[in-house]
Amino acid sequence: MAGRLKRGLKRGTDGKIRCFWPDETPDYMAYHDDEWGMPVADDHRLFEKICLEGFQSGLSWLTILRKRENFRAAFSNFDYEKIAKYGNLEVNRLLKDTGIVRHRGKIESTINNAKRAIEMAEEFGTLGAFFWQYEPDEKVRPEKLDYKTIRTLVKTTESTALSKELKKRGWSFVGPITAYAFMQAMGMVNDHVDGCEFRETVEKARTKFKRPS
Repeated sequence: MAGRLKRGLKRGTDGKIRCFWPDETPDYMAYHDDEWGMPVADDHRLFEKICLEGFQSGLSWLTILRKRENFRAAFSNFDYEKIAKYGNLEVNRLLKDTGIVRHRGKIESTINNAKRAIEMAEEFGTLGAFFWQYEPDEKVRPEKLDYKTIRTLVKTTESTALSKELKKRGWSFVGPITAYAFMQAMGMVNDHVDGCEFRETVEKARTKFKRPS
């Protein structure tokens, strides 16, 4: 008989030990296993994620995850150079699109952020070069990522600094909590709970990952 798992971990029906939050939801489990925490340098994926985190505000990530393909279709696969050209016609189209979250403020924020992304890419070469500056030093990270730590770790000094700089540059819907969720998902930190089978997979990927510069 398998021993009792530490709080914050769950053994799935497939026998794998994961963080608690995907539960037994198949699409959430796949996201946890294959994406969450894996380091990302691709500019369109980084832009997509920071925008979707903004759309998530007030909702669950699972809601956004299940609409992600609809968002991609609606927002030109998050090609920010295309989105930056959106005008009233596109805004009205998006407000009628039942496949996404029809929130005018968040839609207009995505268009605004696309324009800011172009400026950022011109200044830094890539969005990745900007965002990865905010990867925290491992020495300042919690030694033990147990259930209690993960539940309370919703923003950090680095995510607050990232949020502040983005707002200074004209971005919107990018508060410190949103910024930290983005950092978690894009692999700037490894927040899989200690004991999760995928924590080591992510750590190996982060070790091999070439940081954008």
